[in-house]
Amino acid sequence: MAPRASALAPFSVRSFRFQWPADLATSWAFEMETLILGWYVLVETRSVFMLTVFASLLYVGTLLAPMFGVMGDRIGHRNLLCAMRSVYAACAITLMAFTFLGILEPVLVLAVTAIVGLVRPSDIGMRAALVGETMPPGRLVGALGIQRTTQDSARIAGALTGAGLVAMLGMGPAYVVVSTFYAVSILLTLKAGSARVARQPPAAGTRAPTRASPLRDLKEGIGYVWHTPHLRAAMLLAFLLNLTAFPLFNNLLPVVAKDVYLSDQTTLGYMVAGAASGALTGSIVLSRFAHRVPPARMMIVFSLAWYAMLLVFARAPDPAIGIPVLVLTGFVQSLGMVPGTAMLLRNSDEQFRGRIMGIRMLALYGNLPGLLLSAPLIAGIGYPGTATLYCAIGIFFTLAIAVTWRAQLWRLDAPANRR
Repeated sequence: MAPRASALAPFSVRSFRFQWPADLATSWAFEMETLILGWYVLVETRSVFMLTVFASLLYVGTLLAPMFGVMGDRIGHRNLLCAMRSVYAACAITLMAFTFLGILEPVLVLAVTAIVGLVRPSDIGMRAALVGETMPPGRLVGALGIQRTTQDSARIAGALTGAGLVAMLGMGPAYVVVSTFYAVSILLTLKAGSARVARQPPAAGTRAPTRASPLRDLKEGIGYVWHTPHLRAAMLLAFLLNLTAFPLFNNLLPVVAKDVYLSDQTTLGYMVAGAASGALTGSIVLSRFAHRVPPARMMIVFSLAWYAMLLVFARAPDPAIGIPVLVLTGFVQSLGMVPGTAMLLRNSDEQFRGRIMGIRMLALYGNLPGLLLSAPLIAGIGYPGTATLYCAIGIFFTLAIAVTWRAQLWRLDAPANRR
């Protein structure tokens, strides 16, 4: 058995000490912004369909994620993250100005969201790639567990703070806070990682080789993933989870709060915070016991557990039951997602790290059909029926992936389960 390591050991790496608060500030701004704008669109348009359009626009750039991975491998993951976060800050300042000028309309919100959506899907993947670039392999699972706490704590603080700031101060002042978080994240990201891009220097007296085109880099990355069985299986599972589980767990919670529980924005904040509290607990547990985790097997088992908990949540009649169920749902979700990401980074050629995470973010594309199909389904059979259908599909195909790639994902002696 591997020796027990301190849960805070990743902070001994200088880059991580700056990256963690930078990711935290970005995640807090993300969650506040999503909640503020999602509620605004739902209330102003009174349309579940428009809410799903708003949520879908946040993932419109998913198809570009592999190219962001190529760019990260070429110019450095830190440099790319700084540029991406500058885009978020510019868009937040624009919405803040529209609000203070009194000209904000749902169509303007959707237009700015579309711009952010071109970049935002790649942020999480590039964070993980930067962790993988700077963290020793033995600390990678623990570091990713701690890094995941930036997203989970943000869902708690962002949900409660975002709803509270809008209720107390209005949308304009709330966006001042959001813009400030983005600015802080840019400054901290500049201190993380390295500006240097890892390249082999040419031998003395020889010319530097001509660098391949970005499209060829992308093709090589896709080929590497496709011909590596455990990577291909993980990508398919990630797409499935984004298609069927994430819409229920994230973007459709306003529908549950408003139409199922007949409640308001405050209840929605408590629901999001409950789900995030469970996920945060799971991330902390993983950061402490990462040395005992078989990553691929954990990914399969807790993906199935996530679907099971979503089924229970779909039948919860009121917030008093639904919120505790969401806490448990978030807990098992975290225990499945973090080991899966660690497996991708630890059992892959490091020269493909950015491209692998970019392709992994391509799986977010599953959110688009998942969200858009959910609107007519909810109108026809209600949220509980839609959730049941999505979870049944998810469980069936998760088991199919586990059986098809059982040698790579389930056997404890498989490289993907190395601890």
